[in-house]
Amino acid sequence: MTNHLSQSVRSDARDNRGRILDAARAVFGEEGLSAPMREVARRAGVGPATLYRHFPTKQALIVETFAEQRRACHAAVRDALADSDPWHGFRSLVERICELHAHSRGFADAFMTAFPEAIDFTADREQTLRAVGELAHRAQKTGHLRPGFVVDDLILMLMAHRGLQDTPRAARIAASRRFAAYVIEAFSASPTTGAPTPLPPAPHLQLGHAAPNMP
Repeated sequence: MTNHLSQSVRSDARDNRGRILDAARAVFGEEGLSAPMREVARRAGVGPATLYRHFPTKQALIVETFAEQRRACHAAVRDALADSDPWHGFRSLVERICELHAHSRGFADAFMTAFPEAIDFTADREQTLRAVGELAHRAQKTGHLRPGFVVDDLILMLMAHRGLQDTPRAARIAASRRFAAYVIEAFSASPTTGAPTPLPPAPHLQLGHAAPNMP
């Protein structure tokens, strides 16, 4: 009886932890890191005491919530640095960073800004920027990346990319891919010869009202 009860308690605890993390991904993904812990608890269907028993601080919850995105970011950096074509590695890293940021406002907040609760992401950001700097140096030597590119240009690009967070999710993902394609084209040392590379499909965006049809 005691063993059965103990197993039941552990199972309930695992279920609660899973619901909390699912709720945190949704809440932080939609609202960013400023979303209150009580909203995560409400969305998970648990009380505040249960939430804080599993995650004593907001920082602990954020780190665990975005563990998968952090691993994906590390993998993107590794793959880009290992690419035998520096320009391809550079482009793929820009695309994958944009993709990760587009999927979650919370991850973009944690990566880009100095939230006290996101201090563990500082190392991720610095690692990524170092990789971009190294790839940029290699790609410039091949003549494919424009000579004037500096790492701050990537930060500028990501700051602009954050503006996409206010669009609906489906449109945001499509807009992110198209945005990344335009940025990579701007970073290129010279225009593409021959037929230009096709852009990803344009998203359906509205600014208060439908945009006029283009010829």
